[in-house]
Amino acid sequence: MKVDVLTIFPEFFREVFDFGIIRRAKLAEIVEINIFDIREFTTDKHRMTDDRPFGGGDGMVFKAEPIFNAVEHLLGTCERENYPPKTKVVLLTPQGRVFKQEVAKEFADEIENLILICGRYEGVDERVNEALVTDEISIGDYVLSGGEPAAIVVVDAIVRLLPNALGSETSAVNDSFSSGLLDYPHYTRPAEFRGMKVPEVLLNGNHAEIEKWRQQKALEKTLKFRKDLLNIGES
Repeated sequence: MKVDVLTIFPEFFREVFDFGIIRRAKLAEIVEINIFDIREFTTDKHRMTDDRPFGGGDGMVFKAEPIFNAVEHLLGTCERENYPPKTKVVLLTPQGRVFKQEVAKEFADEIENLILICGRYEGVDERVNEALVTDEISIGDYVLSGGEPAAIVVVDAIVRLLPNALGSETSAVNDSFSSGLLDYPHYTRPAEFRGMKVPEVLLNGNHAEIEKWRQQKALEKTLKFRKDLLNIGES
């Protein structure tokens, strides 16, 4: 997969993708990640990426021109119907559909070329959505200063789902949300630490009992912290 991130703060990403799973995936050529400064695609001498909103109001609006220029540079076109196959141009915005595990899997399975536009200011000129963007994504019901942190979240969640990105083929399958439940509790050595013991069921080698215990604990944790995943209302 190839990931291109469009931002006015390229330094934000200077080292963030050089650790752990993403670094290994890059070295194995499973994913290629490129960061582009949107200011490089402006045409005025001040390299302005924002302007005042038509109709008045607070704040500034991200201009359409540099984003159009950037997408055209990367894809050879800024006409959505002419994008290369398996390409998505995604605007990271609080107004987008919520990014969940199934969305990460959808992207990992279906996309070869992903462009992430990091929004800023009060918003992005709507003509970007109308003509360029194939999807709008939000990482949650809150507002950030810009889309840069969201881009990191999206890339991390997708890369770990790419074939051979993880050391174990079952690791991603067992992640929280993959089964519709939160993950079960995990323990490692020592079997007793400061008087706290590992549950006996995990030590007896009975894999059927272990699996049953893990399912039960995953359900209990989901009931405690995320009833919404089970479509159960508050009592």
